[in-house]
Amino acid sequence: MAELAPDAVCLQEITDKAAPLWEHGLRSIGLTHVAHPEPWPRDELRKRRLAVLTAAREPFAAAAIEAVPWPERALSATFADGFELVNVHSPISPSPNLAKVRTHEALHAYLAADGDRPRALCGDLNTPRKEHADGSVWTFAHDRYGRLREERGERWDAAERALIRGLEPLGYRDAFRALHGFAAKEPTWEWPRWGGGYRLDHLIVSEAVEVGACHYAHDWRREGLSDHSALIAELRPAQLPSLSDHRPPGKPPR
Repeated sequence: MAELAPDAVCLQEITDKAAPLWEHGLRSIGLTHVAHPEPWPRDELRKRRLAVLTAAREPFAAAAIEAVPWPERALSATFADGFELVNVHSPISPSPNLAKVRTHEALHAYLAADGDRPRALCGDLNTPRKEHADGSVWTFAHDRYGRLREERGERWDAAERALIRGLEPLGYRDAFRALHGFAAKEPTWEWPRWGGGYRLDHLIVSEAVEVGACHYAHDWRREGLSDHSALIAELRPAQLPSLSDHRPPGKPPR
């Protein structure tokens, strides 16, 4: 991360014990403004022990998105120039009480309410199951053959589509696919033993955001630094200054 000299970093799967260590490390490389939702729900710590963390060079107003069932999994960061960065870790499909479905529905409603300003959502959305060359997708409401699973049904399918494709009528787009098309598979998580995997980590941006670059650091995952590939992007609000003018010379905005 230090070599990239990023303006902002969004992490998922942060525990309450790891958060202070990450905060110290990120501050040491110039990301002096750090936020993560607190407190962790102690009564459910075993099954809800993971949260998101956002760090940046410039100050931002941080707010948990309370409409999601697990608020520690969605954090909004709004910068002085109006750019909003939403850091998300969707619950996995087996999570109780339709936590995954309700998370996607709530985030869709949150982003749809004010899509005209520069906004970006990034993180582990735990979907889709499969992407096709024509741009269509199968969600985890489908089985391996593309059949809708009776126990999940249309609501589940619509909820998973709500963020990766459902915001397109409002001007949002998948930053990676907008630049690279649908031919590249680019799994960001792979089965350790059997190979194959899914592109679970995404960057969804509003029409008011310019995307200069967007790619995955698969080598970080293959080297064992994480079980997910990092997503690295260059963004800026359309026709507005970049998020930070404090990066080292020659470093683009990230």
